[in-house]
Amino acid sequence: MTDTIIEVRDLSHWYGDLKAVDSVGFSVEKGEIFSFLGPNGAGKSTVINILITLLPIQSGEAKIAGYDVTREPEKVRSSIGIVFQETTLDRDMTVSEILEFHGRLYSMPVEVRRSRIDDLLALVELEAKRDTLTKHLSGGMKRRLEMARGLMTRPLVLFLDEPTLGLDPQTRMKTWEYIRNVNKEGTTIFLTTHYMDEADRLSDRISIIDHGRIVTTGSPLELKNLLGEDIIFMETDDDTRAGAVIKGEKGIRSVQKKEKGVLALVQGDGTKILPIIMERVLQAGIGIQTVNLKKPSMDDVFVHFTGREIRDGGSGGPSPRSADRKRE
Repeated sequence: MTDTIIEVRDLSHWYGDLKAVDSVGFSVEKGEIFSFLGPNGAGKSTVINILITLLPIQSGEAKIAGYDVTREPEKVRSSIGIVFQETTLDRDMTVSEILEFHGRLYSMPVEVRRSRIDDLLALVELEAKRDTLTKHLSGGMKRRLEMARGLMTRPLVLFLDEPTLGLDPQTRMKTWEYIRNVNKEGTTIFLTTHYMDEADRLSDRISIIDHGRIVTTGSPLELKNLLGEDIIFMETDDDTRAGAVIKGEKGIRSVQKKEKGVLALVQGDGTKILPIIMERVLQAGIGIQTVNLKKPSMDDVFVHFTGREIRDGGSGGPSPRSADRKRE
């Protein structure tokens, strides 16, 4: 039986008249890799900032490791580690000094601190860089060091905000390996990412938030299966008419008219349905320009539930600092 380590109920948050988060509720089980996805401005950052105690709860409740985020913020902070999207390392400190300083901030005993530093440098493969100034590290090494710093206090939950943003594909895949290793040590991972393949390959479960509300939650496989077994995309001489023809065929769950082309969600074997659809469209006197048959991806899931790519849309809500300035 699993234990709930993060529990959010009816969470709402306003910036003036703007309701950025609207009655959001979800839970994360101990030991999961849980991904939280949303377009810019969807409310994702606001929820996360509340959970890590950077924003106050205006309505609703949230608990981490059994501690109430409002009433027990210090205990919450002692239970979590955070790796922010932006690099927050002192350029003129060495790798070991960064970890040493962090351990001292949390009053870790010297022997525990040094042992933990050795273990973490081995985990993220930075042993050879122990005495290197952080300004001389590559982008991937800096992310690994920040991950090690976030793990210094052995947090129950590690929040990773865009952990592989800007990294090359090889370094991204290596970072995925580190994340899995951290998770195997017993740390629950709360991940935000703009990379759908990252969410797909790493996550046990995913919640998608849009317009301040959770629109769907499930494992990557469950979410992709919601769309059907296959997806057919077709560009024709008349996409509107083609969509109407396709919509009535057996095995077609739904048809969406795109800016250019028609997308059909298929319940069944697409290789058998596709020839029938093409024949019907051609019989209707509609020319087919391109056609593509594929399995649903997390990108397709995201577009299906939000109507846009993850990087579409405007900027998010105000940051905690800008919100503070408005209150002053």
